[in-house]
Amino acid sequence: MNKTPALARKLESSSSRPATAAVLIVDDEPLIRETLAEYLTQEGFAATVCGSGEEALRLAERRSFDAALCDLNLPGIDGIELLERLQQLSPATVVLLITAYATVENAVEAFQRGAHDYLMKPIILDEVLSKLRRLLKTRAVFQENQWLRRELNRERDDEPIIGRGPAIQRLCALVRKVAPTRSTVLLEGESGTGKELIARAIHRHGSGDEARFLAVNCAAIPHDLLENQLFGHRKGAFTGADRDQPGVFVHAGGGTVFLDEVGELPLATQAKLLRAIELKEVLPIGAHEPLRVDVRVLAATNKDLQREVEQGRFREDLYYRLNVVKLRVPPLRERREDIPELVDYLLARHARALGKRYQGVSHEAMQLLLACPWKGNVRELDNALQRAVILGEGPFVTPDDLPPDLAPQPDDPNLVDELNEAVRRFEKQHIERLLKRVPDKKDAARRLGMGLSSLYRKIAELGIET
Repeated sequence: MNKTPALARKLESSSSRPATAAVLIVDDEPLIRETLAEYLTQEGFAATVCGSGEEALRLAERRSFDAALCDLNLPGIDGIELLERLQQLSPATVVLLITAYATVENAVEAFQRGAHDYLMKPIILDEVLSKLRRLLKTRAVFQENQWLRRELNRERDDEPIIGRGPAIQRLCALVRKVAPTRSTVLLEGESGTGKELIARAIHRHGSGDEARFLAVNCAAIPHDLLENQLFGHRKGAFTGADRDQPGVFVHAGGGTVFLDEVGELPLATQAKLLRAIELKEVLPIGAHEPLRVDVRVLAATNKDLQREVEQGRFREDLYYRLNVVKLRVPPLRERREDIPELVDYLLARHARALGKRYQGVSHEAMQLLLACPWKGNVRELDNALQRAVILGEGPFVTPDDLPPDLAPQPDDPNLVDELNEAVRRFEKQHIERLLKRVPDKKDAARRLGMGLSSLYRKIAELGIET
């Protein structure tokens, strides 16, 4: 390969370093692509070269590249089309377009289409290196920020399913069975029961931490925007659509799409969702060709979907596609024995977030919490405890700290039995935890607000080992 003396001296003076990034060089001029490849290799990059857009796409389908240097004027697929196709294959790849005739118009078009920067011919190698390093550094910072956001959200993503009662344990057993499969799951339950928490647990134990979990609240997005959110659009599909936009089904590739309040989907969108589940493909708005997708669909509803089908508001074929496995998330009133453990967990989380020190709730406050109807389920309990931590002084939550509209349910024999058992469990756990911290029983009795003989009676009555 012929090189000018200046270029030869430049190559010889470059230091050799281990490859740090994979770069694809696409140019139909052999001298340019080979010169760039040799220079970038000596600067520590792993360079791959090709002479056409078609060949570049074949390479990009087989492996990923951190960056691509693409000539604007290529035979066959030109640089702009190649740019757009590369973005679909690998959105994280930074692209620099190379042009011999830079104008304001084609530079603006390049940036509008998604190019990260452009290079003028004749190519200045120092400029290539400078722009490439800057763009890759920006990309690394962006990826690090994404990682940090994932880490900050990890507490929510890894939030445990709290409860040892039979209802929640049956649900957990079903989650463990269905998680490793790729089948669709329909989660039914009242608002506030924790359906998204269960969906995240299915995803986490089935797809792992690296796969994406994307949630869409079908009731919170206007119907005319919902289809775009799910399936995306093509440039020019409507006013303001100045570039292709993938929907969540494409973004979640290999991961999970969680459709909350799926019963709110309009019938037209239900038909597209059915196609996405059955054929594993979606048709973006304005597109003529479908896109292949590989996602697991989890759906949740607080409606009776069978009744919605009977009344013509939900497609029967979609219902059966979603209802491969149905999991019912029980309301809080059916799992009162879990309330003490939920209270401990939620109270500690809010105290930590607000920088306050709380040891627990008083006996009177716990009895009130156990007796409430909790029509808003775990979400309502969570809000009540957050309010208590904000307004209370600690170290224990008292009835005065709780919302004034909390009221016990009317007495009935079954509820009394449930409450007695829940109170017994709470007392046992509470006394056991205190005795671990305060071994001296006289001091422990004082902290519990009871006499020493009453404490010994409680220890015997509850079967506490000391």
